[in-house]
Amino acid sequence: MTAQQLGLKAGLDEADEAALFKWLLASFLFGKPIQQSVAERAYRVIVEQYRQDTPAKPLRCGKRELVHMLGQARYVRYDLSTAERLLKLSRKLIDDYDGTLTTLRKRSPSEEDFARRLAEFEGIGPKTVEIFMREAALGLYGSASAD
Repeated sequence: MTAQQLGLKAGLDEADEAALFKWLLASFLFGKPIQQSVAERAYRVIVEQYRQDTPAKPLRCGKRELVHMLGQARYVRYDLSTAERLLKLSRKLIDDYDGTLTTLRKRSPSEEDFARRLAEFEGIGPKTVEIFMREAALGLYGSASAD
């Protein structure tokens, strides 16, 4: 799955905050060991159907509602842990980076530092970082990620 397929490419190329957060959610879902079609459906349910497209919104709806959304998308194997980690991701982004990936970028002098900071979020491992940076590096740092 690519940012182009989700309609996020132009926004990522401009480092648009809304596109960056949506792509982070997509990368988070696609980075898990689950079928790509299920991860895509989960993204579309959470972001497009329920409009959980800013860090504050998942925190307002809560774990129970996120689990429901994931279940609706048949993302059931990891629904509880994924909902909990999405909430922690949103909370950390708000608490540590003023709720924006743009702030995370401003505090990261290099792509490598940005990737390291991103990996500090619970539930974001090397695969999620790789997926995110593959599409977002150009807008964030003016070059495509080498990974």
